Amino acid sequence: MVLGDFFGVLHDFFGSGGWPIIRNLSIFLLVVFWLAIGYWVYKDARRRIEDPWLVAMATVLGLVPPFVGVFIYMLFRPPEFLEDVHERELEIKAMEERLSHRRQQHCPVCRAEVDENFLVCPVCTTRLRQSCETCKAPLEPLWQICPYCETPISTPTALQFPPLEPPREQAGSE
Repeated sequence: MVLGDFFGVLHDFFGSGGWPIIRNLSIFLLVVFWLAIGYWVYKDARRRIEDPWLVAMATVLGLVPPFVGVFIYMLFRPPEFLEDVHERELEIKAMEERLSHRRQQHCPVCRAEVDENFLVCPVCTTRLRQSCETCKAPLEPLWQICPYCETPISTPTALQFPPLEPPREQAGSE
């Protein structure tokens, strides 16, 4: 008798006018959710994939097997956004540029680029290195012997730089 009452209640519920409203509202919400998932896949694919055809195929993959395609897309989507890839490439290029500039030497006074073999800066005539007395090759300041002709460096001279100018006082700063 209890089982008959249960089926009777179910028959009354599904036979009433409230059931079609609940069913249609549920179907509508499922369709809206399915389209929202497709839109999310489209927006995400545009941020991760350059080729428009692949973006379209990813969107179709996100829509066609309903509610399963989004998981398939998430398994195979690129791991990085295009912006992040572009930013990383710019950072690498900037680092390579900095490293290539480090190989170039600059005059300590006027900051002009100088060759590593220059004895004197060609712009401001600041002495950069001393030369070997025998072979006239440029010597590094810390060397004790010339590596080219094996001549001992008698007196390593300290490089003389012009004195720094005192900082200028700005007018009206008081």
